Amino acid sequence: MLARLTRTAPAFWERPPGLLADLLLPIGGAWDAVGRLRRTLSRPYRAPVPVVCVGNLVAGGAGKTPVALALSAWLLEHGVPVHVVTRGYGGYLRGPIRVDPSRHDALAVGDEALLLAARAPCWVARDRVAGARAAVAAGAHAILLDDGFQNPTISKTLALIVLDADYGFGNSRVIPAGPLRENLRSGLARADAVVLLAGEAEVSRPERLRANIAPPVIRAALAPVAGKRLARSRLLAFAGIARPQKFFTALRELDVILVDTRAFPDHHPFRSAEINALRSDAERLDARLITTAKDIVRLPPELRAGIEVLEVEIRWPDPVALARLMAPVVLAGGDGSDRAD
Repeated sequence: MLARLTRTAPAFWERPPGLLADLLLPIGGAWDAVGRLRRTLSRPYRAPVPVVCVGNLVAGGAGKTPVALALSAWLLEHGVPVHVVTRGYGGYLRGPIRVDPSRHDALAVGDEALLLAARAPCWVARDRVAGARAAVAAGAHAILLDDGFQNPTISKTLALIVLDADYGFGNSRVIPAGPLRENLRSGLARADAVVLLAGEAEVSRPERLRANIAPPVIRAALAPVAGKRLARSRLLAFAGIARPQKFFTALRELDVILVDTRAFPDHHPFRSAEINALRSDAERLDARLITTAKDIVRLPPELRAGIEVLEVEIRWPDPVALARLMAPVVLAGGDGSDRAD
């Protein structure tokens, strides 16, 4: 249900609460009550290895996947054999099954699982407990639970919320009156830290948000990879992500000539006819096509030729703060080959 509500986020979620948000407020209250009841009645499974949960309070577009990718890489670099457990949204496989990019596609496991599997062993599991058990049996010394903050079935060693510094908490109302998956105060109270995600040059907005956040805040910067190669290129950009405008803005900041943009719903399954139409428009405009890493994996290999991809990565302005936060996980999950300085 959440996915259906948020594939295209309503514009009023970003504005101060108005009449429509007020009218939907009782439904949001009921949504939140169901979540609280589920957490109260749940008896969470405690894995024999540390569990790092990367989630969010806002539905879609917070930057959770890049943070999960960065943290899994960080743990591997520090000697922790980590496996990722994810729901596999958009795929038909229920799991638990280990993702194999050589034989699984986005239709089977979803786009996010394919990206995560390129960084660390990744398990798709609708039943997160079954996925965690499978990961441990396969040798995981730690589990990175992707998008599991509202899932009460697994006990978390470290529960992180990813927050986009530009979007913040939207109008701070619960779905469908706003973008929040649960009440803001109770959600923040369960978090061990907030990963505040911003552009490398952004300063004022994160500091303004920081004053309203009780848990420790870890700053993270979302930066393009090899973006300078695109400068002055004529590009037609398309994206089927939660906030396509964020991608289009990132391209403009790279000094590209953005001749047109096309936004699709989040996790949109592109058809051949759509890609062919985009190619025709790009040719007419004397431009190249460009999309995101999450979008390109949803395209069949035969449709990817000639399409540029802007990849992004997380950079940590304060690596010492990150190391301090992750220290209990490294101590509990390390294999003795910690390469940290």
